[in-house]
Amino acid sequence: MEDNLSHFHDLERIVARLRAPDGCPWDREQTPASLKKYLLEECYEVLEALDEGDAQKLCEELGDLLLQIALHTQIATEAGEFQMGDVLRGINAKLIHRHPHVFGDVKVADAREVEHNWEALKREEREEASLLAGVAKDMPALAYSQAIQGRAAQAGFEWESLEGVMEKVDEELAELSDAQTQEEKVAEFGDVLLALVNIARWLQIDAEEALRLANRRFYRRFTHMEEACRRRGVDFKSLSFEEQNNLWEQAKRQVG
Repeated sequence: MEDNLSHFHDLERIVARLRAPDGCPWDREQTPASLKKYLLEECYEVLEALDEGDAQKLCEELGDLLLQIALHTQIATEAGEFQMGDVLRGINAKLIHRHPHVFGDVKVADAREVEHNWEALKREEREEASLLAGVAKDMPALAYSQAIQGRAAQAGFEWESLEGVMEKVDEELAELSDAQTQEEKVAEFGDVLLALVNIARWLQIDAEEALRLANRRFYRRFTHMEEACRRRGVDFKSLSFEEQNNLWEQAKRQVG
């Protein structure tokens, strides 16, 4: 095996060797089901690298994600289901088919029209009974909600203005406030989230990314508060809510 290791077929050969009878015991016992959690973890680590703007980390995490693709494909190859050539042939053909404005003579006005054509061609390829059927149900809930609401909007199920969407949030919050049973509260809270995701869609905000970034800000600020208490020799839990809130405001100013 050459020292360069910069070619895609090097990865294929290494993975095949790991999966060989005399290869790695861990790699040999993996299945598509057992690898699911690692595939998901690697996707989130790629997102984290993107959020941090760290090019070197992104390069490394994309490699880890590519390993998952290679492993799944090697397992399928061993089972006689498909090979890497089939994966590459499928995505290359799909890209050409879904970009007729690049590889054909279709004219488009802007990126929004490209998105509309993409979804129409996708439905044509899959012959889906519903506009919503092509959205993976295992997506994170916020991302799934935004995707299916976007599909519904493409079919004309859409508010006339952002003001209507905002009013819907107020309506759902009122219904949540009036909910009596736990079951009603769960349902109404879900409706509030659904309406908030729709606002994100109208504002062209990725709801999943927005919450992920907000979670990171919360983590950064809270750990800053804990560190401030340690420096002062104070037990955070012993502070009053007002004192804790003052620390929070300081953390917002100092760490963003």
